[in-house]
Amino acid sequence: MSYEGPEDEAPQPRSRRALTITFAALVPVALLGWLGWSALGEEPDRPAAAASPSVSAAPGGTSSPSPSAGSLAGKVVVIDPGHNTGNFRHTAEINKQVDIGTGKKECDTTGTATNAGYPEAEFTLDLAHRLRALLERQGATVELTHDGDREWGPCVDERARIGNTAHADAAISLHADGSAEGSRGFHVIMPGAVHAGAADTRPIVAPSKKLGARVAGGYRRTTGEPFSNYLGDGTGMVTRTDLGGLNLSTVPKVFIECGNMRDKSDVALLTSGPWRQKAAQGISEGIVSFLHES
Repeated sequence: MSYEGPEDEAPQPRSRRALTITFAALVPVALLGWLGWSALGEEPDRPAAAASPSVSAAPGGTSSPSPSAGSLAGKVVVIDPGHNTGNFRHTAEINKQVDIGTGKKECDTTGTATNAGYPEAEFTLDLAHRLRALLERQGATVELTHDGDREWGPCVDERARIGNTAHADAAISLHADGSAEGSRGFHVIMPGAVHAGAADTRPIVAPSKKLGARVAGGYRRTTGEPFSNYLGDGTGMVTRTDLGGLNLSTVPKVFIECGNMRDKSDVALLTSGPWRQKAAQGISEGIVSFLHES
């Protein structure tokens, strides 16, 4: 196919025309190759090259551009992959009561699973690996509360302490819900004001709310997952004071329930590797946006 330039463009020498035609022919081939590669999804430890700045819409209409690679140097993020695939083998340990400020609660739980047996703990660890890779590419220092290297746990109070000890600029706990079929969508859980026992969330309530809004906006925009239709009154935002991982945190922290593992529409997404990469991207964009505002 020949290329016809604007009417006022001077005729090109034959050699330059040949070069132009050759280049034009190669571009579609290269583009098809790239599209084929990208359709395969990305491995969690091999994030895609930085995309052009994009805008993440958060609840309430707030938006901000995604920053460039390497922009989080000096920032610390703690990622908490919810539960542990070995918890069910250690019922005595995970049923031990720990102090969460407002009272006592079990150390941890087994988490939920899809009807086909895909465990929440496996989902959260995979998502954590993908999220870590993206944040490290932005220059952040990232610490996980566990990395599949423990037989069970850690307990919820230890998970909070890990973020506190790291002096995290932001912390997030990754989960998937286990509600009834037909209940679908995601929600972000933020700490309410607690001042009791070992817990005092008052300094982190406001920044955690901002973190939650950014994460919810990035996640929804990137994954297309709707806000929960069974919690949060359609806002995707929930406040709780009964979670030790939030009550005992001294750094801005939120939980995200990425979807319902008992709803077939959500399960089709949660069990997809390429979709989990989108989920990690959305959460990452929310965290990065928050860190640039803090």
